[in-house]
Amino acid sequence: MDADLYPDLVAAGSLGALLERTAAELALDITVVPGHSDVTAGIAASADGRKPLTVHIGAERRWFGVTGWSRGIEMVAGGTTDLGDVVRAGVAWGSGKSLGELGELLPWLASGEFARAAERGPADAVEVAWRRLGEQAAEAPEFPEFGALVEATRAEPRLRQLFPFSSMWRVGFRAGLGNGHPPAVVVIPGDATRPYRVQRNLAYQGGEDWRDEYLIGEAGTAEEAAALAAAHVPADLGPAVAGPDDL
Repeated sequence: MDADLYPDLVAAGSLGALLERTAAELALDITVVPGHSDVTAGIAASADGRKPLTVHIGAERRWFGVTGWSRGIEMVAGGTTDLGDVVRAGVAWGSGKSLGELGELLPWLASGEFARAAERGPADAVEVAWRRLGEQAAEAPEFPEFGALVEATRAEPRLRQLFPFSSMWRVGFRAGLGNGHPPAVVVIPGDATRPYRVQRNLAYQGGEDWRDEYLIGEAGTAEEAAALAAAHVPADLGPAVAGPDDL
């Protein structure tokens, strides 16, 4: 930490202590959550599902960054030189103000498209995820099997209602948003030399060594793979839901 940039932080002893002092000066009530070092901290949130607003400092210039997560999703982030605004952000975030209200109150706070969709509800977030998956496929014309898989899985009603995601060209489906739900099923695209593979999780050891103990089956086409994957989604799974509060 550069003492010339943060003389007040040095004097306070830690970012948490400095946040508390700033809140007292503003007559605002916050509960500071200790960070993993003296230059990080959190401001506790009482709103359901919201984690503490995390705060950190910039290294090369005086700057305070914040991030707010809820149910496994980064909902808001931003940075400012005004520590008072950081405290105000913590209060607003913790009280449950909407993303739109946060942006109006503190324009330096930003929320992405997916976060705004998740705030409206899981169905909107799922729709955004499917659109982004389609865009990813469109940007990879050299891998038509991936694009075919995205189209085929989206056409399956049992898969269409779940949260889709892609990792290393594998297409997975979760029962909820964020990482709090394990994949219900995963499909690995085929190509000219290998079939499509449907399996129970993301396990992969590198190269061509796909974990056979998780294999459900193989298929020659994207449509067959999508049908096989849909058939192995538990009957009581879906539509997608929000992640658990403790994420």
